[in-house]
Amino acid sequence: MTTVESTPLLSRRQINLIVGGLMVGMFLAALDQMIVATAIRTIGDDLNGLTVQAWVTTAYLIASTLSTPLYGKLSDIFGRKPLYIFSLGSFVAGSLACGMVTNMYELAAFRAVQGLGAGGLMALALIILGDMLSPRERTKYQAFFFGVFGVASVLGPVLGGFFADAPELLGVSGWRWIFLLNVPLGAIALFIIIRVLHLPHLHKSVKIDWWGVGTLIVAIVPMLLVVEQGRTWGWTSPAVITLGIVSLAGIAAFVLAELRAQDDALLPPRIFHNRTVSVSTGLNFIMGFAMFGGMAGLPLYTQIAKGMSPTASGLSMLPMTLGIIAMAGTSARVIHQTGRYKFFPIIGTSLLVVASVYLSTLRADGPIWHLYLGALLFGLGLGGVMQPNMLAVQNAVEPRDMGAGSASVMFFRQIGGSLGTAVFLSVLFSTVQGDIADEFQAAAQTPEFQQVVSDPATLDNPTNAAILGVIQSGSLDSADGLSLDDTSFLKELDPVLAAPFEEGFADAIGNVLFISGMIAIGGIFFALFVPQLPLRETSGLEQMHAEQKQEEADAEAASAGGAADPDASLEGAGAGPEPDQR
Repeated sequence: MTTVESTPLLSRRQINLIVGGLMVGMFLAALDQMIVATAIRTIGDDLNGLTVQAWVTTAYLIASTLSTPLYGKLSDIFGRKPLYIFSLGSFVAGSLACGMVTNMYELAAFRAVQGLGAGGLMALALIILGDMLSPRERTKYQAFFFGVFGVASVLGPVLGGFFADAPELLGVSGWRWIFLLNVPLGAIALFIIIRVLHLPHLHKSVKIDWWGVGTLIVAIVPMLLVVEQGRTWGWTSPAVITLGIVSLAGIAAFVLAELRAQDDALLPPRIFHNRTVSVSTGLNFIMGFAMFGGMAGLPLYTQIAKGMSPTASGLSMLPMTLGIIAMAGTSARVIHQTGRYKFFPIIGTSLLVVASVYLSTLRADGPIWHLYLGALLFGLGLGGVMQPNMLAVQNAVEPRDMGAGSASVMFFRQIGGSLGTAVFLSVLFSTVQGDIADEFQAAAQTPEFQQVVSDPATLDNPTNAAILGVIQSGSLDSADGLSLDDTSFLKELDPVLAAPFEEGFADAIGNVLFISGMIAIGGIFFALFVPQLPLRETSGLEQMHAEQKQEEADAEAASAGGAADPDASLEGAGAGPEPDQR
């Protein structure tokens, strides 16, 4: 019989402390992706390994994506606390090691350790919240959790730029503090979790789904390698084609392994028979694809088309953060009072479509409030989708599947986001040169451009001279030292010559955002089919206690019935059909 450790219910003070510790952990994991991306060029230069910088990002992405469903399933088996302690400990240890590396290969290896921890910090925080609180009560806290993502999206570039620009802080290279800062904050969160988090967990005999683990690795690692390296290697290169075939084979093998493992599977097939889970999985994949793909273009717009620094670019995304927090808070209050959540994903996906189409009209010379309004709408859309959708899944699954169900939501969102970012950046960089050429043709007809081109003083600037050579040859590749992979040369250009580059990037980014909006329409379709179920009034922990008591009561009743009339069961057995001997 399944048993549960006897543990007293948590007090409000304990819940608040646990939530605080979980939020710190989730913030560190979310911030780490943003902050490293901003400072990676400085890190690569300092470690003499700029050419291998992509592996630093790839290692983190692979480890965090793979570990997300593992943490969800294993925490259902072995309990939340030991898995969370392991994930937070891995993240802190990886951060400390990253702050002490001497080359980029070491950094990539220790970023994988960080990613292994980050997968648990993101998934387990929401799973633990589901254990502690009923769905109706949970909404108030989930609003803060999803607000963390918005805050991290703003602070990441700001802090990344600050640490990257600082030669030294307390005798240590500035960029190393990007990782070292995680150590004291992570230690505080770890102390709180160890001292306060005491949740019961199921003791049950299970088999680890090793085939599922192995085939998932075969499916995901090649896929993410293609996502991160495809544009560099070439989408039709032998390496990309080979890895794509291996990934497809891994996906097929993973599906077969999960069907064979059934209840022991990493992602048990039975949870996808639940309409809420299956529909929400599709919604999260599409929204991850459209959301992260669209968001990848906005920092490029602010830094290239608008010429902002990474710090200013991060601050320009503040309206998006405010939108996420505002909508998450509003949905939390409404769901808490009414118990209804279905219409929020519909509103959220609709706002994402409107925001993406609106942002696709951005121009390099347009007013900055245009960006702010679009970012605010985008944030409102994200806040309307993320929290209610997770709540719907956690409310629909059985307590034993809380981990697997919650992790599946985040896993498919992360896969969709990774694929969306790769696809949209590929579209962006494959079309931007044509857009820049069109802008140059239009600018060449203006008196300002003709005056600059005919001025001999223009050639005194080597960068100007190189761009004039590009105009004559028609290809940026013919200019020595100039590449769209490094647009810092725009700062040295005459503003009139730089304008076509800025407008060309704005046009290409606008096309990406428009495509993102069209894909998000598919999210509306899925949101319409999310079932509206009554919210449970008990937490996962309370449901486990209730199930245990029911099992004990049934066992006592069966025992008492057998003792009272031992012949009754024999008579019943003889009168009925032959018992199943399997």
